[in-house]
Amino acid sequence: MATIQDVAKAAGVSAMTVSNVINGHPNVRPATRDRVLEAMTRLDYRVNVAARNLRKGRTGTICLAVPEINRPYYGRLAASIIAAADRHGLGVSIEQTGARRENELAAIALSRHRLYDGLILSTVGMGPADVEALEVDHPVVILGERLFGGPVDHVAMPNEAASQAATRHLVERGCRRVALVCGRLGSEADVSSLRHAGYLRALAAAGLPAAPELVVTTESLTMREAARRIREEVAGGLDFDGVFCVTDTVAMGVLRALADAGLRVPERVKVIGFDNVDESAYLVPSLSTVDPDHDLMAERAVALLAARIDPAGPGPEREQFIGPFRLVVRESTGG
Repeated sequence: MATIQDVAKAAGVSAMTVSNVINGHPNVRPATRDRVLEAMTRLDYRVNVAARNLRKGRTGTICLAVPEINRPYYGRLAASIIAAADRHGLGVSIEQTGARRENELAAIALSRHRLYDGLILSTVGMGPADVEALEVDHPVVILGERLFGGPVDHVAMPNEAASQAATRHLVERGCRRVALVCGRLGSEADVSSLRHAGYLRALAAAGLPAAPELVVTTESLTMREAARRIREEVAGGLDFDGVFCVTDTVAMGVLRALADAGLRVPERVKVIGFDNVDESAYLVPSLSTVDPDHDLMAERAVALLAARIDPAGPGPEREQFIGPFRLVVRESTGG
């Protein structure tokens, strides 16, 4: 493999001049630059990017840690992060935490040792009590459902406002018994509890009772589990004319269960999801949903991380950014 000294000898210049050409230094004469580039091509010289970045104390790679890469939402998120990172000249390594608190904490602790310049962590298991774990000496941006506060930048979903708008949409379409399909509701703020809060606010604003039996909780936010629970509730006689699902993945399972039960959507039951994953537009019926603008959230998260990686970046002030949203009305609510 050719070395920088081999290129310098072939071009009749010093190794420093070759280095200046590689790094785009402006004070190299055009004729000299052309001669060096021609020698690099002829000798098939390859820049050792890893070695160069390590000399600078950087690798040019960031880590994205997500709960599960095989869910439509996280696949969409990863694609947006990769595209945004490329615009900032960064590569992306993806790790899976399995939605487990201990794995999320490990991702924070190990990101520096694995030679990442920074970490974007989509949290599910961690909560406000874990803020101390974010006191690290390398850049971390939290991306996800809830705001932590503390010493890191945070890009969060517009959970309550968007869920209120989604539920209000069902009410405006004539629904009077709106069910919510979500995960277990606990004391900590998470995707289910925050979207449950928005659901309750919409019902209260419409003067509709918050019937406890209409809150259908699942063991996991999967298509299989959502379909199983809706089948159980329909068989048990639960009456509802609208369903707000806390994710599009949940909504897909709900649509399957309603079809199996002979409950036509949207004629008998109207359904809306949350995430606007690509698959939602191709279901039958197509799924109305909340679009939280994945690309904007990804760009914001990467831009914040890139600014922290830059030695000349911002000071200790941290940003908490809550993204915008829009409702995408499709066939499942009569659109």
